[in-house]
Amino acid sequence: MKKRLHVLVHGKVQGVNFRWATYEKALQLDLVGWVKNTPDRKVEAIFEGEEEDLEEMLKFVKAGPPASRVRAVGEEFSEPLNKFRDFVIDY
Repeated sequence: MKKRLHVLVHGKVQGVNFRWATYEKALQLDLVGWVKNTPDRKVEAIFEGEEEDLEEMLKFVKAGPPASRVRAVGEEFSEPLNKFRDFVIDY
């Protein structure tokens, strides 16, 4: 079943290729949505796709790429809005 996942990742997550690694993982999992840095040095993302793929993505963002240090992840699942066609890095 398709779902939507909104995450806000806290820690050392900017300047460590977090967005790029998230982008690659989202493509691998066939998810749509976006990922971006926030002005307060967090990373925010919205993913839409199959629930099991979203669970795998959530595990990925909780661990982060090797140079990152994830302290906490805010997460919220909801119904998909179906307005995305692909996954992008938002600037």
